[in-house]
Amino acid sequence: MKKQTSIHPTEQNSNIKIQFVGAVKAGFPSPASDFLRETIDLNKYVTAHPDATYYAKVDGSSMSSEFENGDLLVIDRSIPYVDGRIVVCYVDGEFTVKRLKIEKDKCLLIPTNASFPVLEIVEGQELQIWGVVSHVVKKV
Repeated sequence: MKKQTSIHPTEQNSNIKIQFVGAVKAGFPSPASDFLRETIDLNKYVTAHPDATYYAKVDGSSMSSEFENGDLLVIDRSIPYVDGRIVVCYVDGEFTVKRLKIEKDKCLLIPTNASFPVLEIVEGQELQIWGVVSHVVKKV
């Protein structure tokens, strides 16, 4: 049985204000209390094209050096898909996320986990490039 992947549009009218401390030094600590009055809206931060942007969760490990199971992908359908971009595709009735490789006469979908095969799209296969991954939200 095929798993169904959920892809959700972004919510641009959210009123969630999250405290924002600005840049965090990776070296010596700095006081952050001066910045706690600022807020950030993550939807606006990760969404350049609201009407063309969707969210999806990663389900699987074929892209494990880029994404982990459960990571939240921000997918922008208005970004041109070109060779080397990470794209979300609809292939033969299923969604997948892979790195796009375009050669003269070939279209390849490349996983970053070597345990998974490269998907070569051949004549007669259904392929829709749903969008380009623009951001990822990771749990730590």
